[in-house]
Amino acid sequence: MELRSIAIALHEGCNLILGQTHFIKTIEDLYEIIVSISTQAKFGIAFCEASGPCLIRIAGNDPTLQNTAAQHAEAIGAGHSFIIILKEAYPINFLNAIKQCPEVCTIYCATANPIEVIVAETPQGRGILGVIDGFSPQGIETKEDVVTRQEFLRRIGYKL
Repeated sequence: MELRSIAIALHEGCNLILGQTHFIKTIEDLYEIIVSISTQAKFGIAFCEASGPCLIRIAGNDPTLQNTAAQHAEAIGAGHSFIIILKEAYPINFLNAIKQCPEVCTIYCATANPIEVIVAETPQGRGILGVIDGFSPQGIETKEDVVTRQEFLRRIGYKL
């Protein structure tokens, strides 16, 4: 078995959701979930089929984001994994619905940070072991940091 780290950096203003599923129908269900929640979100989805022709299935409403999702899915290359690239939307708005999708098994991360996907490769194929999301902590927040965090959440429409 070989371990690999697949780096994924996002374009400014984008977020991603990375997960695992178990059925080809997922690509259509994830598409329907996103468009039923937000008409303004731009997105691309790629799903790595794990049997039959083993194709990377693609959906979305933005060709650039669809292409980006497909490129990342190809680099990861893990069967039954999916990646959603979002723009003009935040993962928090979609996560509960995605988790409720009957085919979805796991969500590895939902982030705007650069990530590293830790992949194991065997003669059979690849599987995601986990994700390194962003960077290590640099300290504990101060009172000023709390104020900054709260102001940010209010500015983007969320508050405590």
